[in-house]
Order: sequence, then C-alpha cells, then structure tokens
Amino acid sequence: MAPSPLIVVVGPTASGKTALAIRLATEYGGEIICADSRTIYKGMDIGTAKPTDAEQGVVKHWGLDLVEPGERFTAADFKDYANKCIADIRKRGKVPFLVGGTGLYVDAVLYDYRFGDGYDSARRDSLLQMSIESLQNYCKKHNIQLPQNISNKRYIVRAIEQNGINNSSNDVPITNSVVVGISTDAAILRTRIEHRSEQLFQDGVVEEAKKLGKKYGWESEAMTGNVYRIIHRYVDGDISLDDAKRLFVIRDRQLAKRQLTWFRRRKHIEWLELDEAYTFLARQLEKYKQP
Repeated sequence: MAPSPLIVVVGPTASGKTALAIRLATEYGGEIICADSRTIYKGMDIGTAKPTDAEQGVVKHWGLDLVEPGERFTAADFKDYANKCIADIRKRGKVPFLVGGTGLYVDAVLYDYRFGDGYDSARRDSLLQMSIESLQNYCKKHNIQLPQNISNKRYIVRAIEQNGINNSSNDVPITNSVVVGISTDAAILRTRIEHRSEQLFQDGVVEEAKKLGKKYGWESEAMTGNVYRIIHRYVDGDISLDDAKRLFVIRDRQLAKRQLTWFRRRKHIEWLELDEAYTFLARQLEKYKQP
C-alpha cells in the first residue's frame, strides 16, 4: 500500500479546523500535528485554546508542550519535528494531519523550506534597539511579510533576518499531500471569536496568565501573544475585565485577517466551508483506503 497522504487543514483562528481534523482522524485512523506557534509552550493551555485532554484522548496530538515559555523554537525546528512525526505516523499505518493557523510552520513543511542561518549578532542587536513600530515600518518598506504576532519584537526581527537568506522553498506542495483551507463567513467567525473570548475567561485564563507571568515574567517572548498581553494590562489595573474581553475579540479578529492574508497567497489551497471540506477530504481518504 502507498504511504498515507498528508492531510493539511489551514485557516483563520476559530474557523473549526481542529474539530474537523479530529472528526476525520477518528474516522480514518489519523493523528494530528498542531501547526501553532503558541501551543508549543508548556503551561499555556487555556490562553492558546490548546486541544483539551478529552480531545487529545480521542485522537493523538503532536506539537503540543514542546518547550518552556521563553525557550527558542523556530520554524526550522518545527519543520524537523513535524517531518519526523509524519514519517512515524505513516510507518504505523496511520494518516498524518497537519492542522493550524501559523502560516510559516505550515509552509515550512508543505513547501519544504530550506532555512539559512541568518544570524548576525551585531545586526540583531541593532534591530532589537528599534521600536516595534519602526520594525513594522521597515518590513512594509522592504516588502517583508510580518509575523502573525506583530507585537512581538523578536518575531519581527526574525522575519527581517530570514528575508533574502532564506531560504529556498518549492513552488508547489510536497508530493502526496492534500491541502484544504476553511472558508468561514465573517459574521459567523466573529460570533465564534466572541464565544471563545467568553469561554477562555470562564475557564480561568486570568489565573493561568498570573501563574505564567509570575514564573516566566510578563515580558517573556511567549507572554506577548494575544490574550496574555491583554490580561497583563487587566492585572495591572489599566483596563477592566469587560475591556479585556473586548480587546481579545478585536485582537483575534485581526489575527484571523492576517492568517487569511498569509494563506490566500498560496494558489494550491482548496478553500471550502466546513461541511464541504469534510466531504472533500473524506473522499480523498476513501481513495487511499481502496486497494
């Protein structure tokens, strides 16, 4: 039998990617590799909407809790890790699913990025002296793709460092892969994000953030993500709880827009609504099962 296909499911935050992947992986014997630059961190469970213990009990998930907050973990590291997972999953006769919204992680695997070193200590020190706004303007001026977390200085610096040296990649996805993007109506996506905001706070994201802030420091790179940055302001008394929830919705909608911008530049993605995506991928997997 030929190796199982790599099923890739991408799209904006709160679009239903994970639920779709879990459903298909359950039905067709798959395991999920999470392509998310936030869920790699240990202890960041609620604030990153990490798959729950129940979800992980149904389907094996990879790519979670890989490093401590503050530890360096690059797209190149993710590519190496994911490729090992894909080989292992296939070796055991199962189907690998690559699922997430971190575009560089997905592209590194799907288009076989070959990363250059890109490290120049003097240049990095110089870039780190610049303000976040100046770095953002530098990227716009030089047509450098901003990272999804545009408020994280180190992420922006890495994007600048990688520009031009990076790196080569294929123009088409790797062989034996099927790529689907989840297309969601804007109003529906907003409702889902609003619901997620309420759920995160009900589940205790404030207490989680306080513990992480105390252990790793609020200025730790991992703590500059959407919700933790907002909760820091709430804890400091700068904003109310209601303001924190509203800000989270705004920031997550902005994140969704950046994710869509990133993925829509790729012409090889089949954009479908959730039900259509399920039907399409189920057909592809049925073909694989046929002798």
